[in-house]
Parts: sequence; C-alpha cells; structure tokens
Amino acid sequence: MPVDLKARAAQAVEMATRAGADDAWATASQSRDVEFEYRDGSLEKVKDTTSQNLALRIYADGRYSSHSTTDLNPDRLRDFVREAVAITGALEPDEYREITPPALFDGRPTQDLDLVDDTVATLDRDQRVVWCKALDATSRDHERVISATAGVYDGTARSASASSNGFTGEQQSTYCWFGSEVTLRDQGDKRASDWFYAGGAHVGDLPDAAGVGREALQRALVRLDSQKGPTRKATMVVDSRAAASLIGRLLRPATARSVQQGQSFWAGRIGEQSFSPALTIIDDPLIRRGLASRHYDSEGIAARALPIIEGGVVRNLYVDTYYGRKGDMTPTTGEPSNLRVATGDKPLAGLLADVGDGIYVTSWLGGNADGTTGDFSLGLRGHLIENGTVGAPVGEMNVTGNLVDLFARLATTGNDVYPYSSTLSPSLVFTDVDFSGA
Repeated sequence: MPVDLKARAAQAVEMATRAGADDAWATASQSRDVEFEYRDGSLEKVKDTTSQNLALRIYADGRYSSHSTTDLNPDRLRDFVREAVAITGALEPDEYREITPPALFDGRPTQDLDLVDDTVATLDRDQRVVWCKALDATSRDHERVISATAGVYDGTARSASASSNGFTGEQQSTYCWFGSEVTLRDQGDKRASDWFYAGGAHVGDLPDAAGVGREALQRALVRLDSQKGPTRKATMVVDSRAAASLIGRLLRPATARSVQQGQSFWAGRIGEQSFSPALTIIDDPLIRRGLASRHYDSEGIAARALPIIEGGVVRNLYVDTYYGRKGDMTPTTGEPSNLRVATGDKPLAGLLADVGDGIYVTSWLGGNADGTTGDFSLGLRGHLIENGTVGAPVGEMNVTGNLVDLFARLATTGNDVYPYSSTLSPSLVFTDVDFSGA
C-alpha cells in the first residue's frame, strides 16, 4: 500500500519543531527499480528493488544538521526526529545555515511536464524478456562477437517535501531504458567493444529494441582494427553522444561552492565573453519529458530556465542558498537539470565534410580536468577524419589543453542533438586541438 509521502514529510517537520527546532525541512520518497539482464542468449539477472527514505534537515539555535532514515513508521519516526534535534544542539553554530527563504518558492511552475507513464508500472516479465531477446539477437549477430549483454531497466520514483516556513510539494517520474554492450574479437588478443542504450520517461518513446541492439553491434564493429592515433594539432569533432561528458567537465566548477572555496576557473567571469560566440548553454528544468525536468529543486527553489552561457558570455552560476550567503551571491539553484546546447544548421556528415581532415571523437576513456585551472587530459576513442568522411578507427591517444581555451575555440555546432541524455547537445567542432598518440 503506497505511503502518504506528503503526510509523512509534514509530520516530520511538525515533530522537529515540537522537539525544539527553529526550522525543519523534510523530504519523503519512494522508488521501485527493476533490472533484467540477458547475456549471451540467456537471462542472467533479475532484480526488483523497492525503497523508501525520509531526509530531514534541522535548523536550531544557529546550528544545522541533516539526517535520513528508511523507517517511515510515525511512532519510530518521532524518536528519530527527537534524536536528530538533540544532536543538532551539540554542533557548532554556522551563521550561513538558514532554511530557504520563502521568496524563492514563488513562481513555481504548474505545467504538466509529462514525466509519468502509467505503462511502466504495468510492465511484466514477459515484455522485459521479449525486449531482452530482441536486443540480444541483433547485438550478437556477427561471427566476431565474443559476448553481448542486453539490459532492460525501468522504474518509478515519487517524493514529497514540506518545510516549517510554508513549502509543500510533490514530484513523480517514471523511466524505461534498454540497450546492449558488445565485445568483439579483434586482431590477436585485442578486443573491440561499444554500447548503445535508449530510454526516457515514456515507454511509447522507446525505439525498436532490435534496432538498438543492431546499433550497439555496429558501433563495436567500426572499432575493429583500431590503431594508435597520431600526435598532432588538428580540428576535433566531438560526437553528440560524447559531448555531454565534455560539457559536464566544463560546468562542474560553475558553482557557488567551488567559487567561494577558490576552486573554480569560473570565478569573476559573470558578464564576460569567456567562450566562443558559438557556445550557448541553457539549464532548462521545464522540458516536457526531460530526463532531469522538475518543478523545484531540493531546496524548494522554483524551477526556471537559467542561461549559463549565451553566445560565449557567462550569465549565471549554480548558486544554492548556503554558498550564496557565504559568497554574497543571489541564489539560482544548486543543482543542474536539463542542459540545452545551442545547435547549428548542419548534420554530422556536413560538419565532417567541412573539416576535411581531423579527429572525430566518439567516446572518452578516463582522464582528468582541474576545476581550478581548467587544464585537462582525456583519453579518447574515435576515428580519423579523411577527405571529409569518417576514416580509420583510432585509440590509445589523449587530447590535452585547457577547458576555457578549448571552448573559446568552438567553431560550430551541428543539428544532431543526442536525445538520450539530460545534456541535449549536438556534435561540437573545435579548432587547433593538441592530440598525443603515436
């Protein structure tokens, strides 16, 4: 029987204030996650997990603490809350810890983001196995396949929050994903591998499962006979599927916390032309059926589209209430949602044709990026760009540089947005990039 999460959150807040807290914030949540994995022609793993949690933030006498429990029974919850308030009273004061100001709740959107598909709750074993078999059949359909693992992953999540200063809210979402990972026999002891997964909030948005398995196999096949890439300075085209990781490294230190702690190359850049005019990134939590859409964040800050970079100019950072106070910055939100990267007018083939010769990056293989300086070194897999088309596969090479400098040399973007990510990015073209390899 479903728990009344809204009632549990409100009860926890009332218990906390009665126990002596000045303010309290509670979020009660429940989720169900189902996994089916099919390996080399047989069902290998079935997992069905249901979980619940209550997270509690306590503000008392200038002190702050956070707590969580999986026991939502009202009687035992009362003892948990009473102990949490007592623990808070023993901590050192922190003048910057205050509950979210109610003004930040204003303007909460009400439109239906269409994040719930009731079909997900009705999925049965037979349907999941049908998908697994279709994925498996096409992803193993080649003589060089050593192994293939197909997976179906679906679930539901819902939460409710309440605060002592008037916030109440509920959010719910569903998801369903499937895909395959494929490993092939290459030259000698070498192996070639790749993967492809597709998914979203609604079952009806899923592509054909057999087609997804076929795509995973094809991505692995083009990796056969890969050679160590060259050491050179060249134009780099980053595939739309790989672009999200690179953009994530760029934005990771774009937070009030990193700036306030002196660990961000974004410090002092608000209003500055720091990147290429071709770069625009909008944080948009209101995309219908978006993978990271929401009406409010974990602090209750009302969701709105937030320009991070417009035409290369830095407009905003991710600012939560705590580090906003510490750094004297106006809160925006402390949590990224969907990222919309501005697109160009050409598909990938057109970008490659314009480049002529260079390196086409299809995935990243480890590496690091320094959030304070922006310096990075990333391993990659991809292909040579030869005469404007995808050429021989390459690997065992790195791209190095500085993220600020790299994105200042963004020449153009494609129109081929990768849909299966909360970072909705097209392919990206960078000039004069340093590669190290053979």
